Amino acid sequence: MIVTTKIVPRYAETDQMGIIHHSVYAIWYELARTEYFNSVGVRYDEIEKMGIMTPVVELNCKYKMPAYYNKEVEVKTKMIKLTPVKFILEYDIYNEEGKLINIGTTTLAWADSKTFRITNIKKTYPEMYKKLETLVEKEK
Repeated sequence: MIVTTKIVPRYAETDQMGIIHHSVYAIWYELARTEYFNSVGVRYDEIEKMGIMTPVVELNCKYKMPAYYNKEVEVKTKMIKLTPVKFILEYDIYNEEGKLINIGTTTLAWADSKTFRITNIKKTYPEMYKKLETLVEKEK
């Protein structure tokens, strides 16, 4: 499943060159990740109430073209990998002309919120894992 999040870049997100600062993309990934999970019916706040945290363990970001203040972008988010202990999301960001301007991924672990140890959600929450398995986008 691919979920699209629209973002209008704010002035505070620009750098001295008038383009969106490179550090902002990680924030946009987080916003898109939240929208993704809301859309698929597995809300982050509900996961946390179950005692599961999802710390980011890796972030990759490739800049192809700049984004600009007040020029809407679309972030297309999809899950590209799921294991019992982690998952990977991919973010493709497009400008108003539909050109791909950024590609990123985040790898997040499933962790117990009390011990901070990695947990196997396939064993502890098999229903949630089964639902998430159906969302993984296979490479074409």
